[in-house]
Amino acid sequence: MRRATQALIDGDRVSDALKAGDTAPEFTLRDADGNSVSSRTLLQRGPLVATFYRGVWCPYCNYDLQALEEVRPEIEARGASLVAISPQTQANSRKAQRDNKLGFPILSDPGTAVAARFGLRFALPDDLIEVYRQFGNDLARINDDPAWVLPMPARYVIGTDGVIAYAEVNPDYTQRPDPSELLPVLDRLCAGVPA
Repeated sequence: MRRATQALIDGDRVSDALKAGDTAPEFTLRDADGNSVSSRTLLQRGPLVATFYRGVWCPYCNYDLQALEEVRPEIEARGASLVAISPQTQANSRKAQRDNKLGFPILSDPGTAVAARFGLRFALPDDLIEVYRQFGNDLARINDDPAWVLPMPARYVIGTDGVIAYAEVNPDYTQRPDPSELLPVLDRLCAGVPA
């Protein structure tokens, strides 16, 4: 698994990802209950924090979601919405929300279509697919997609104008930023100060 991470780093895949100052693509995805969630609608209420999440099977991702849940009240107190975006099925998103005791939605991104628009999608090499299968992580089943593609873990803060104010993308799925880093960015957006 480390080799695949190193390949992402060596291939400079992060340079393909959207950065602060870029315009975020609009998206409409389904939450764990099948409800349609639109980024446009969320941005009419305030800034949007969007985190791209590999899936319920990834312990690092689950710890990250739990850390975000801890700061969710502070994010919402600043008028912002928080969503996680994952290629997994809605049933797996429900399990992830329940197991991690989340008060924010996990949105299903079939085929990582939205992740691709953010420049985050990558395909797993054949040898890593076999390793994942040996660990019982059959992504084709978990994601209901035969492609074996995932998003690089990423976190974005998007302003109400649709412009990305903060972007953190790391091809190393074991490294995640502290969620408290989001709060000063949201404070600046609420004050109308450019990020």
